[in-house]
Amino acid sequence: MSLFNVLDVAGSGMSAQSIRLNTTASNLANADSVSSSIDTTYRARHPVFAAQFDSAMRDQSAVPVEVKGIVESDKPLIRQYDPEHPMADEQGYIFKPNVNTVEEMADMMSASRSYQTNVQIADAAKQMLNRTLQLGK
Repeated sequence: MSLFNVLDVAGSGMSAQSIRLNTTASNLANADSVSSSIDTTYRARHPVFAAQFDSAMRDQSAVPVEVKGIVESDKPLIRQYDPEHPMADEQGYIFKPNVNTVEEMADMMSASRSYQTNVQIADAAKQMLNRTLQLGK
């Protein structure tokens, strides 16, 4: 595996963690939104990652992270009785997203640290490449 492959893997990791940070920020931004129906209520979203395992087994090389998609959480929505709320339905209920802010904050910290680790790996690979080039001087 060359150092350029390390840069590719670190770059794909940074891209994946960036998507993870964006979905977490979206979840936190919509955590307190209210709706009058189940169909229009925001649902927590999470990215699905996959390594390209088959190609890694064939090539015996580094494997970048692939984002397969973003899925909505199937946790139940929060149904709250609040007949005074302007968004309440005819029975007096409002619906809130299934976002757990504590879990989202922990996920955001994990994604941030993973992103930071990928940056450090890319920086270390860049320094090794520079030092290798200086050997020829």
